Amino acid sequence: MKGASSIPAVAIIPSPLFLWRFKVILFLLWGLCCCKIGWDSVMRMSVDLRDLFLYEAFLYYNPLLLVALMIWLWGVNLWVFEQSSVNYARVFDLSQTHLSYREIWRCATWLTLIVPTSMTAYLYLYSHGEVSLAASQPVFFCMLSF
Repeated sequence: MKGASSIPAVAIIPSPLFLWRFKVILFLLWGLCCCKIGWDSVMRMSVDLRDLFLYEAFLYYNPLLLVALMIWLWGVNLWVFEQSSVNYARVFDLSQTHLSYREIWRCATWLTLIVPTSMTAYLYLYSHGEVSLAASQPVFFCMLSF
């Protein structure tokens, strides 16, 4: 095409600091929504049903929360090794394809997001009388995460 000026396409890339702040804001909004839905669901139940429910929720989700905490601490352990310049891959005789602390933390982040979301869905369904759906919620969580 004659006479047409070619304007170079400039990609607008947000700064990493902006993206990090955006992720933090989304995480806080997610946490606030889970807390609000969970609180409203628990307060909707009678006192006797609430005690039974909290016991069941503890049985279902306590091991999953402990696994998430263990994965976070594993990442912290690898981070401390790296900060102290210890070559843990050589100490523990690992191959060079081992996971770094960032990859471990990424897995822990996803697990940390999935467990409370599943717990919130369990709270909501149980408090609204959908006990059979609520009972299947931990099963859906396990299929999704593992």
